[in-house]
Amino acid sequence: MATKKYTVTLPEELAEEIRSEVGSGAFSAYVTRAIERQREHDRLGELVDRLLKEGGPLSEVEEAAADKEMRDIERWFDERESGADRPADAA
Repeated sequence: MATKKYTVTLPEELAEEIRSEVGSGAFSAYVTRAIERQREHDRLGELVDRLLKEGGPLSEVEEAAADKEMRDIERWFDERESGADRPADAA
């Protein structure tokens, strides 16, 4: 994927906290992952809004299933970010 340099303004304390945790070389990758995750979240919200307009509110059963799926997705993201989904020899 092609990259391009952008200037963004972040709270200094937050940026330094992240930099100290991931190192200066991984800072851009960390920010990229955060933006990708937020974009996925935004798109999911757009989809939910559209589906609710088309189909009306969820039943209790549908809402419980959606809650479970959201927890599964969050778990997947957590595992992806921690590297838990990589094969043992790739670590």
